[in-house]
Amino acid sequence: MNFLCLASYFKGNRFLEQLHADGHAVYLLTIEQALREPWARHACADVLAVDNFHDRRGLVNAVSYLTRSRRVDRVVALDDFDVEVAAGLREHLRMTDTGPGDSDARLFRDKLAMRVAARELGVLQPEFAPLFNDAELSEFLARVPGPWLVKPRSEASAAGIRKAHTPDDVWRRVHELGDDRSFHLVEQMVPGDLYHVDSLSADGEVVFAEANAYRKPLLDVYQGGGIYATRTVPRDRPEVAELRRVNADLLAGFGLGWGASHTEFMRAHADGRFYFIETSARVGGANTAEMVEHATGVNLWAEWARLEAARGTADYRLPPLKQRYGGVVISLARQQHPDTSGFADPEVVDRLDKEHHVGFVLAADTPERIEQLLTDYTERIARDFHAVLPAADKVSH
Repeated sequence: MNFLCLASYFKGNRFLEQLHADGHAVYLLTIEQALREPWARHACADVLAVDNFHDRRGLVNAVSYLTRSRRVDRVVALDDFDVEVAAGLREHLRMTDTGPGDSDARLFRDKLAMRVAARELGVLQPEFAPLFNDAELSEFLARVPGPWLVKPRSEASAAGIRKAHTPDDVWRRVHELGDDRSFHLVEQMVPGDLYHVDSLSADGEVVFAEANAYRKPLLDVYQGGGIYATRTVPRDRPEVAELRRVNADLLAGFGLGWGASHTEFMRAHADGRFYFIETSARVGGANTAEMVEHATGVNLWAEWARLEAARGTADYRLPPLKQRYGGVVISLARQQHPDTSGFADPEVVDRLDKEHHVGFVLAADTPERIEQLLTDYTERIARDFHAVLPAADKVSH
């Protein structure tokens, strides 16, 4: 088959390589700014670029021109920001039987669409309200105790989220947004421990799901300048079965069907219950794929590629699983090229190679060893490398 893969950011080389290894033709469409990134060009029949993905008519014209001489069997978005772009192309090319169209894709990008759909499914989640109507917002703020979060509907991770402690704080943020208010929502903040379930779905069923837990909620890391860390949750803990069950119900209800997903849940300090935070139709970032691979033997990017090729058939089989444990720790660094040679434990299976960053992927036979290393590495990174972005930079990072 011929795959058109969209990527406005550099990621997904393992996806491209797996398709190529399985005999498919890969056409990578990126943006001019990312064209010089080290893409797996050996796996691509062609690498193409447009100025940006925001000009939807220009993008449609470019892809339509491409299809004059090349048949396209699948359109796949490799990054969260490209999910709706790919859906629009499928709609235009009338290929919605090969992946989600506009409405279905919104469930994996639009946080308000996620909230409404999850409510219809009866999934526990924070109280929320859109920002369309003043009277409805006033009623929400009077009924639901704070603090609250004002969230962009289509950003990724914790980008653009503002915490509000009083109704006046919420209204101040709403007025700042102006005409952009309808592209945001407000929800009750649920303090707790943040988990993520990284999974694969085939023919409407979750066939693989790994439960992981962040050491600090992403909002605290993103806005507080902390150090990012996550790790495998011991698989015999009761919360793993609960997370897998809710994740499977949610993805089935949202109609993912085929592909990879990264879904987040908050375990509330107040009642110990899991609240749905958000989901996506993609592989998780920040070296999640590497952590999961070293812990389980499953490379999420490669398996997602195989799932896209198997879409609509019964040809997919999950590879054999390992039962190890993984962890990731990442931080901004004061040094342009940090010297991490002092981190020489055999459990270090991958290192981040990026300017002004320091990070490691860890794998071990026991969760206790992962926890021990994360504690040690976090302290050493904080002492020797850690840098905090200026407040003005955090919003755009």
